[in-house]
Amino acid sequence: MAASVGTTPGGTTPAGMTPAGTTPESEKDTEFQEREKILCPDFLSVAQITEMLAEDVDGVQQKLEKFLNFRNLQTCLKEASLLDYYVSGFLWARGMDFSIIQYSKFMTLLDMLLHNLRTLHMSLEDSIKWLREVMAEIGPSHSQKNEEWNIFDVKQANAVVDYLKISLFQHYKLYEFLFFSAREEIVIGTEQVIEVVKPAGHPFPDPLEEGISFDIYSTFIEPPPILDMEMKGLNQEQGPEESQPEADTSETDPLVGFTIEDIKSVLGQVTDDILISIQTKINEKLQIQEEAFNARIEKLKKA
Repeated sequence: MAASVGTTPGGTTPAGMTPAGTTPESEKDTEFQEREKILCPDFLSVAQITEMLAEDVDGVQQKLEKFLNFRNLQTCLKEASLLDYYVSGFLWARGMDFSIIQYSKFMTLLDMLLHNLRTLHMSLEDSIKWLREVMAEIGPSHSQKNEEWNIFDVKQANAVVDYLKISLFQHYKLYEFLFFSAREEIVIGTEQVIEVVKPAGHPFPDPLEEGISFDIYSTFIEPPPILDMEMKGLNQEQGPEESQPEADTSETDPLVGFTIEDIKSVLGQVTDDILISIQTKINEKLQIQEEAFNARIEKLKKA
């Protein structure tokens, strides 16, 4: 009877006896299947990873934007930040020359870390512990007999951990703020002045647009208003006799009957009244200031 020990991201299973009726080969297959379930389901399919490997930086961003169904990148800070997170991770993995399965597990690892933060509210310490347990499963094993199950070798596993330190863990507070802090929506608007078409009764543009003086425009181009034409017709019907008294009354001087001395005397009275009122106000202000200065002087003498 052989004993088997297995570890999972949730903890360590106790050692137990191999059940009766099982062979070492079947036990090995069962353990392999359990390890295959780690970091499942995959964040990106093999076909999606293959498509992105054939693209440049802009192409990778466009593909991930389509796969993640991000439609508000220009206005949504969360979508823009998450897209940058995944694009940066994929480009870093391409620089490491990973295999397809390594791409798949690494991108799923990035997504699961954000999932733990967003859904389970994991703290930084808990996320680091979770990563350590997962890397113990998909990383290099102390047991040499299961090397074919390892997804990452020692060098690659250390590089993955170092990348997560500088990409996610170093900015963990910012991602917490991104998911859990409400932000005010700022409505940005612009005011535009639209020039509408002039009505049919005003076929010509303004004089400034024509580049001519207003006198020429009003005399030769602009049609006279209908009301002015009607008033002119009524004035012509009334004749010069009726218009003559109006002209006489409009030209009458309102100062007729007053001499220069009368005007001077009236202006003198008005001027004297104004000057007296101004002088009275000035004297009152000077008296108030004098009293204030005297009070200060008395205080200084007493001190």
